[in-house]
Amino acid sequence: MTQDPGTSIAGDWVAQAAPVAERVAPTTLEGFLALVDEARPVVMRGLIAHWPVVAAGRQGVGALADYLRRYDGGRPLGLMAGDPSIGGRFFYRDDFSGFNFERAQIPLPLLLEALVDAAQQPVPPALYAGASTAAEHFPGWTRDHVLPLPVGDAQARLWIGNGSRVSAHYDMASNIAAVAAGRRRVVLFPPEQAENLYVGPLDMTMAGQPTSMVDLEKPDSIRFPRFVHAQAAAQVAQLGPGDAIYIPAKWWHEIRAEGPLNLLVNYWWTRGTPDAPFAALIHAILAVRDRPAAERAALRDWFDLYVFGEQAGRVADHLPTAARGILGPPSPERDERIRGFLRRILGAT
Repeated sequence: MTQDPGTSIAGDWVAQAAPVAERVAPTTLEGFLALVDEARPVVMRGLIAHWPVVAAGRQGVGALADYLRRYDGGRPLGLMAGDPSIGGRFFYRDDFSGFNFERAQIPLPLLLEALVDAAQQPVPPALYAGASTAAEHFPGWTRDHVLPLPVGDAQARLWIGNGSRVSAHYDMASNIAAVAAGRRRVVLFPPEQAENLYVGPLDMTMAGQPTSMVDLEKPDSIRFPRFVHAQAAAQVAQLGPGDAIYIPAKWWHEIRAEGPLNLLVNYWWTRGTPDAPFAALIHAILAVRDRPAAERAALRDWFDLYVFGEQAGRVADHLPTAARGILGPPSPERDERIRGFLRRILGAT
């Protein structure tokens, strides 16, 4: 697959990064679960090449816009719009007083009209409507576009825009991201590179997840000297229409979208309870991080015993089953008991 000219401007380091491994898409549930358990990114070429929207996209911007209009459910999409000067990179303002883009709600026909018009401009504004669920916004989509992977009840979400760049971030869920139109360059970093990515604010984010402060296309080695270690661990995938990538939970990834009207369809799903570990991290900052060193060391032992240790799931085996309470094996009843216990103890603080 040839590389878009626009995808090489990140400097030589991205072009030299290790490519993401490619696999034939698994055809069985067992094969898919084995892929997921490896927790490594994987590219699946042509996974959705049979989708009708891919064929529409190959006919040009107008044909793709006409095709997408037929799925308009009348519910507006969440839009991020930036001035041409941001070069498609949605990010913070220099003084962190806000963001370099505006948010709005926009009907699908108006978004498509704006994108068609922007395609005629030499330096267009950046327009991006992301994470719109097919069930709520695009009735009939999932009937006509079936993902040939066993992702359970994961919802299809559509991401429509023009040239844009989403800064490196992670998701708490596993992710299948499929390119239906345009091109995507995905740069990925394993979870352990977080400290080398210089993560931004946790409670002031563009779309819910914290992002790296490093501009991957213009990395500042003076301000972010440890980023060189993240570069060495990076992987990159170049995706065209019909291609898909599996991004494991917690892997950092920056996605550059190319094309005057591009479309990504993704599916997030979580194994285990739906409760977000991110909330536990934030509470640990409040409850644990600023305690004396000796207390933190003792609490680390607690976390190993009850959460991270190999035998954490058996820590209460010495108790009668009826006495294990929130330490019992996973079940809907146990999970609700934990949530109720948390509500009580957090309400008392």
